[in-house]
Amino acid sequence: MAKNDPIERALGRLGELRHAEPTAAVTEELRGFLRNRGNLVVAKTAVVVCELRVVALVPELVIAFNKFMVDAPRLDKRCAAVTEIATALYELDYDEPDPYLAGIKHVQLEASYGPPVDEAAKLRAVSAQGLLRTRYADALSEVVQLLVDREPAARIGAIRAFGVNGGEAGVLLLRLKVLTGDIEPAVLAECFSALLTASGEKSVAFVARYINADEATAEGAMLALGESRLPTAYAVLKEKWARTVLMPMRKVLLVAMAASKLDEAISFLVSLVESASVQTAGAALEALSIYRHNERISESVRAAALRRKEKAVVEAYRHSFGS
Repeated sequence: MAKNDPIERALGRLGELRHAEPTAAVTEELRGFLRNRGNLVVAKTAVVVCELRVVALVPELVIAFNKFMVDAPRLDKRCAAVTEIATALYELDYDEPDPYLAGIKHVQLEASYGPPVDEAAKLRAVSAQGLLRTRYADALSEVVQLLVDREPAARIGAIRAFGVNGGEAGVLLLRLKVLTGDIEPAVLAECFSALLTASGEKSVAFVARYINADEATAEGAMLALGESRLPTAYAVLKEKWARTVLMPMRKVLLVAMAASKLDEAISFLVSLVESASVQTAGAALEALSIYRHNERISESVRAAALRRKEKAVVEAYRHSFGS
């Protein structure tokens, strides 16, 4: 774009407004940008409105959404504007169903170097999350259809929606999705995380069944268990560690344990730094590196590495902790 291009000027100004206070003057300027004909300008405006939490502009967001949806393939290439608007509405707690109902059903195939690409998958995903937060009577029926959507991003959106706002019915649907499977490991991994978010302890045993599945599924299950931060989930990981020999899977277990942020897990990893084989100690250091800015933990790790008095372990510590 040329420097005097109006779209470029608008995008530049919106970049400045991201750091502004949401004063009345800023709100009016954003309102003007929401009326812009350019989908990229409106998309970025929606992002700024969301970041500044300008709730007063929610009606204008809805108007802009409806305007582009009249002929989205022509007016909104790649669904740029409607996706960001739907995201902003969701983040600003908009609870009327109409935009989400339109978004969850929208498919927009656009040309690419290969087969046409559906650019509306992310829109369907966020619309699913928004719709389940409304009082729409048939919200579950609408969202469940996305569990078999062609696009993984849309399926993941439905899974997140059921995990956060699906209640008991959502938990059962998530279990059914796991039981029926998915060709994308990321989709099943999202199911594991959503189940542990939605029903915590009740889902630990169910998710634990999959730590012995194929490598990709097992990895998703183990990471979800770790990220749940539940002591019972950590116990599952510790038991799996005791009967795991292959280093690739051991590395995943160490990352999952570190992600739990439980004192017991951190102590175990530090003990591996101090006394396990050089290879295992290095893997533990890599997993613990997420705590490099935590003074207490990093000092404990440093002391354990130095007590080894082995150059390879000390070098691994310096590589992972930058010291």
